[in-house]
Amino acid sequence: QALLTVLLGVSAETSHQALQNMPRVLREVEVLKQEATFLKEQMILVKEDIKKFEEDTAQSMQVLVEIDRVKSRMQLAAESLQEADKWSTLSADIEETLKTQDVSVISAKLTSMQSSLAMLVDTPDYSEKCVHLEALKNRLEAMASPQIVAAFNSQSVDQAKTFVKVFTEIDRMPQLLAYYYKCHKVQLVAVWQYLCQSDLSLNRQLTELYDTLLGTWHSQLQWTAQVFKNPHEIVTVLLIQTLGALVPSIPVCLSTAMERTGQETKLNKLLELYDATIHFAKGLEVAMLPNLKEQNLVKVMELVEAVYGPYKPYQLEYGDLEEENLLIQISAVPLEHWEVIDCVQELNHSVNKLFSLASGAIDNCIKLTDGLGVCGLLKALKALFTKYTSDFTNTLQSIRKKCKLDDVLSDSLFQEDWTAFQNSVRIITTCGELLRQCGDFEQQLANRLLSTAGKYLSDSYSPCSFSGFQDTSSAEKKSSIKNPWQEYNYLLKENPSEYASLMETLYTLK
Repeated sequence: QALLTVLLGVSAETSHQALQNMPRVLREVEVLKQEATFLKEQMILVKEDIKKFEEDTAQSMQVLVEIDRVKSRMQLAAESLQEADKWSTLSADIEETLKTQDVSVISAKLTSMQSSLAMLVDTPDYSEKCVHLEALKNRLEAMASPQIVAAFNSQSVDQAKTFVKVFTEIDRMPQLLAYYYKCHKVQLVAVWQYLCQSDLSLNRQLTELYDTLLGTWHSQLQWTAQVFKNPHEIVTVLLIQTLGALVPSIPVCLSTAMERTGQETKLNKLLELYDATIHFAKGLEVAMLPNLKEQNLVKVMELVEAVYGPYKPYQLEYGDLEEENLLIQISAVPLEHWEVIDCVQELNHSVNKLFSLASGAIDNCIKLTDGLGVCGLLKALKALFTKYTSDFTNTLQSIRKKCKLDDVLSDSLFQEDWTAFQNSVRIITTCGELLRQCGDFEQQLANRLLSTAGKYLSDSYSPCSFSGFQDTSSAEKKSSIKNPWQEYNYLLKENPSEYASLMETLYTLK
């Protein structure tokens, strides 16, 4: 009870003090409210000031931007006036400069005029100035052409570098390269014409030409590396242009040679000529391979086409050429003789001759077409074996007649004829040998075709989708740098349907 009394007393005292302090608190709240109102009014004023400042600043910035734009136009106009004045001065002086015959000084003047002209794009007579400048460049080029030709013919590195610098400055490097190509092309074409007028065979003429071109590749690559920025591409283009400028052209020479060759040796003659070309191509490939990444592969492929292109018509006709060759060769193996024993011996000897011809045909196909002529080869082999089996059958029928086997009556008395029996055994042995070698040859044919032409067959190839094979090839080509000398494929472009048949054949063999 005493504690309750104390608490009540404290509570009453606290309430009394609170009541006494209430007016003061209310006054302070009122003051605070007035200050808040004043602060709000001040903030509104500041906000209006900021807004006004921003508007004034925006107008000022717009004025400054406009002033800067005017200043830039004035500077550009001033520069244009200066360049126009400079152009006028240079134009007035250029005639005197041209009289000096100093290529470097003239080039410097033309370069200055070219720089001035770049600033005068918007002037009314800009096109006329361009024409005038090009005319001056033409005069410089004509003036320098004898010196350029002399520099390239004498293989002067210092003079050539000077002209490279001059023609680079006046944006005329293609014209300078044209002089380079022409100088060396004339020399190489003259070598070919001299060879064509000689008594050498076409095979020897081609060999000499190819040796000259290969030597030119090595010597000019070394020289151009000291003068030009992209020596590999330049020398590649030189060979392309030279092969295209030969008179008479290689295709014409090949056609003439084939027309003058007898049917029985036509294919052998073609292979002999192609061998010289293959040797040249291998030499170029070996020379290019170490720096293949630095090469312009498009130009290299053009060179490959220029080297192999003359043989394309004959490669496409390989099947017919081979068939004709095989039939002529097998026809030179007469199975028919007057005596039976001679017929039997010739049948036996003919087996090895037959498969020798067939194996030689595989060699020819690989050598001339790199396996792309497989379809033509199979057609030729079919004709060969058809011809042989026909001759073999006719010879057997002839032996029957000579032995008068068809004249023996069924009810006649049996008479022993050991000679006929021995001949029959020899014929059966020959047939067995023929069957054995057929099996061996079939396996040999499959293995050799796959080892040579199998590189054209993609792992993901499907006979149902030829386009899929091509897409895969494209993807593979993007993934790594390919060797154009190994990628040459005349059949894909010239005869897609036969190429598709080739892929199906290889897929079946695989």
